[in-house]
Amino acid sequence: GALVQVQAAEGAPARKDHLPTREQQILALQTSGEFDVLVIGGGATGCGCALDAATRGLKTALLERDDFSSGTSSRSTKLIHGGVRYLQKAIMKLDFEQYRMVKEALEERAHLLQSAPHLSAPLPIMLPIYKWWQLPYYWVGIKLYDLVAGSQCLKSSYVLTKSRALELFPMLRKDRLVGAIVYYDGQHNDARMNLAIALTAARYGAATANYAEVRHLLKTTDTGSGRQRVCGVRCRDVLTGKEFDVRAKCVINATGPFTDSVRKMDDQKVPNICQPSAGVHIVMPGYYSPDHMGLLDPATSDGRVIFFLPWEKMTIAGTTDSPTDVTSHPIPTEEDINFILSEVRNYLGADVEVRRGDVLAAWSGIRPLVTNPDSKDTQSLSRNHVVTVSDSGLITIAGGKWTTYRAMARDTIDAAIQVHNLKAGSCKTMGLQLEGAQDWSPTLYIRLVQDYGLESEVAQHLASTYGDKAFEVAKIAQVTGKRWPIVGKRLVSEFPYIEAEVVYGVKEYARTAVDMISRRTRLAFLNVQAAEEALPRIVDIMGKELNWCEQKKKEQLESAKTFLYYEMGYKVKTDQLTDRSEISLVPSDIERYKKRFHMFDKDKKGFITILDVQRVLESISVQMDENTLHEILNEVDLNKNGQVELNEFLQLMSAIQKGRVSGSRLAVLMKSAEENLRRRQAIPVDRSGGGL
Repeated sequence: GALVQVQAAEGAPARKDHLPTREQQILALQTSGEFDVLVIGGGATGCGCALDAATRGLKTALLERDDFSSGTSSRSTKLIHGGVRYLQKAIMKLDFEQYRMVKEALEERAHLLQSAPHLSAPLPIMLPIYKWWQLPYYWVGIKLYDLVAGSQCLKSSYVLTKSRALELFPMLRKDRLVGAIVYYDGQHNDARMNLAIALTAARYGAATANYAEVRHLLKTTDTGSGRQRVCGVRCRDVLTGKEFDVRAKCVINATGPFTDSVRKMDDQKVPNICQPSAGVHIVMPGYYSPDHMGLLDPATSDGRVIFFLPWEKMTIAGTTDSPTDVTSHPIPTEEDINFILSEVRNYLGADVEVRRGDVLAAWSGIRPLVTNPDSKDTQSLSRNHVVTVSDSGLITIAGGKWTTYRAMARDTIDAAIQVHNLKAGSCKTMGLQLEGAQDWSPTLYIRLVQDYGLESEVAQHLASTYGDKAFEVAKIAQVTGKRWPIVGKRLVSEFPYIEAEVVYGVKEYARTAVDMISRRTRLAFLNVQAAEEALPRIVDIMGKELNWCEQKKKEQLESAKTFLYYEMGYKVKTDQLTDRSEISLVPSDIERYKKRFHMFDKDKKGFITILDVQRVLESISVQMDENTLHEILNEVDLNKNGQVELNEFLQLMSAIQKGRVSGSRLAVLMKSAEENLRRRQAIPVDRSGGGL
């Protein structure tokens, strides 16, 4: 590995120590003359193309109309894998193309794990076996998976007895369990990995810009052949509205689900080659899965694959391959979420209650599979990539998968060099380390704790997110004013993200609050309520860094809340408790909850306000600031009239009993206050250990 890195580094241009600002990049796009290569699309494939071209010494530009990784590349399963089910199809159908794709993906899996070890790691994945005949069947399949990986096999797969499987995955359903097979794939922080590729490309001289939209393609007529040739694009800076031309010898279309829209800019009559396929994912608390083991079911009730994986101390559950007609990311529906929950219940023990209210975030990602325009069955498609060249010289890279982004980029730039006669050497990205990887080590976080006084959890998070750049984040971390930690103010208490990351995120080209909560930090993907709670502080910090006026800050706050509501599952979460929710409580429970409510509503008004809650909290010597209390009541105030009525409280308790709502701060607070008051009333003075 070290030898490959040295060889790659020797052939590549010099790597800049200083990262250009976005403003400098926009200026470079306008003033650098003709580029050799211009890439449209800032996902994994587009950024991979820019990195490949730049490291070959080609003058490179990249344009992304939104943020880097804002589309499919941040909404993946977080797995770096060869594709177990594709190998199964290759064997069953004697399909050499599928086999070749799996072989390439397993080679690229090893590269990806080596190129950014701070962002990725091997992950053991369990296949629980509930029928005896499946044990040898799956064992042979998984051993073949190891065999195809060859020297790049991460760790050898193995069989577990029932007792050992339950020891490693205690949440599993015990009845009829025969045993389990464990194999290894990789896992990564997808959005941060995408960003690392983009930043590395920028350090190698690529003019990369997010929020730079391609309006149309520029064409010129060849004097010899008289044929129209693509020679650049008309670009608009989305943040300023300014338009300008970017000229290039070669234009590459790497826009994922939007592949066909760019192809139609070149030729309106061209047939579609991209068949979108949607995958829905939900995030649940970490206690639903072991910290270091995932679970995969290759054959669910409707034939799709379902996965159940630990990620960022939470649990991701989701499905793959559901055909869709849209290219924008669809809103996850209640039906999608309930299907995943039902499959999860099938695999977890009866003592583990799978609650709808434990869904902390939900999103849907579009997978841009390459297909015949007449085919609608995405299940039969592999994710092999296709490089096409139009009559006018537009190069399109389509299909493929996250794991093989580097090989896709290599094939694309090879085609660009050949078609457009560009002067460049061979691919230099094999073994090339990405942003943050060069001086990273597994113990780097210890130096962060010792040198800067960060909490251990925060230090581990910074090291695994920024690699050796974590020191730059630690340097700008604010002093807490506490004995410990010395520096590092958290954005929200239950996650290790700190305020300094927002400042550093702006240096990493974050330009909106959505960029910060979803792709610089991953708060929106982990817990939508925590993300919403952090938003005001994030907007304040970004406002100072980017000189936002009050109106701009307000717009950013509202835009981010809309993103959380529609794209990250907040809507389906809030729909679990509405003013139309039914109350299905038995009479004894209704009486019990009414008594609890009236402990706060002393005046029998029929509703409680912040003042009522403050009065009760003061009586049990608990202090809570008014803003926090307002947030707590607002979660339950369904008609938004500034007070919680008895009916709303009963609707909340009914939803909690049915598992549709969990983690309600008001419910926990009122129950805790009730128990505290009852204890105080029950203990006589002469037995309380004090008094006169």
